[in-house]
Amino acid sequence: MNIGGSMTQVLIIEDSSQIGHARRTAQHLAEKNGFDATDAGRVALVATELASNILKHATRGEMHLRVVPRISGAGIEILAIDRAKGFDLQACLADGFSTRGTQGIGLGAVSRQTDVFDAFADARGAVLLTRFYPRSDKAPDRRIGVSQHSLHDDPACGDVFHLAFDGSRISALVIDGLGHGEEAERAARAGEKTFARSPFTSPMLLLEDIHIAMTGTRGGALAIAQFDGEANALRFVGIGNIGACLIAPDKSRGMASHPGIVGGQYRKAQPFDYAHVNGHLLIMYSDGLQSRWNLQDYPGLVHRHPAVIAAILHRDFCRGRDDVTVLVIALETAHG
Repeated sequence: MNIGGSMTQVLIIEDSSQIGHARRTAQHLAEKNGFDATDAGRVALVATELASNILKHATRGEMHLRVVPRISGAGIEILAIDRAKGFDLQACLADGFSTRGTQGIGLGAVSRQTDVFDAFADARGAVLLTRFYPRSDKAPDRRIGVSQHSLHDDPACGDVFHLAFDGSRISALVIDGLGHGEEAERAARAGEKTFARSPFTSPMLLLEDIHIAMTGTRGGALAIAQFDGEANALRFVGIGNIGACLIAPDKSRGMASHPGIVGGQYRKAQPFDYAHVNGHLLIMYSDGLQSRWNLQDYPGLVHRHPAVIAAILHRDFCRGRDDVTVLVIALETAHG
């Protein structure tokens, strides 16, 4: 299975009039991706609750929407994101609890309507994740999270990501085309197209083929990570400033890239092998994200769903002056 990159849709929530827009947008996205009336209704109900919760709890926030590709069909992901003072998540999930004098059934109802529900809240704010799949789709959720945004909401994005799955193997690509806008996107898409044809070829051969495909474009930075769950190992190669690290609950390992420009010039490329990676998080990100973050500053976050982690990193460390991609993958054989 291959998953091509797509940007996150962002809805600003700062006024009650935007609740209806959020509901309609989410419901339309579900219907467009094959949800029947009942399942699309679940999506609409939860979108309404999440938007209302942002206004009640934080007065302002965002909802991030994504399509979650599946082997057959697709799911819908909605994240509610704010920068308020935080709240007691377990208390708020209990029916009857309210901080604002309302009935207090919102988050409890949300968790029951969704196929995946997770959240993280601290003094910096809260992120609530919901995912929906058609009731007829019994495949398990893939523990992968993506947050991808273009500079100034440009319809063109110079960042791309691509994921491929084959049993217990995962191959992941992130490319950051030089600059931003249409020409940066053209460069990155040329590399992605080549990667998608044979994503489990050796990383060095892939790099050479992508370099040729991106010659004549602006070029860009690139990182490829290939995980083999059966071998409990990961191989990584990077050129340029795509950040990457492996994170366990008790330690973090940065992954080295070489200087240069794919499609332009680089002097050296070398793959690096990492053993005993089952149960780790793989995080790959373009330089639209600051590199000074540390998940240990967020106690317990390493155990949350990768989509929650990606959203928090984007919320707190986006530079705001370039396209940005954050890709978080839980390395586990269950992906197969």
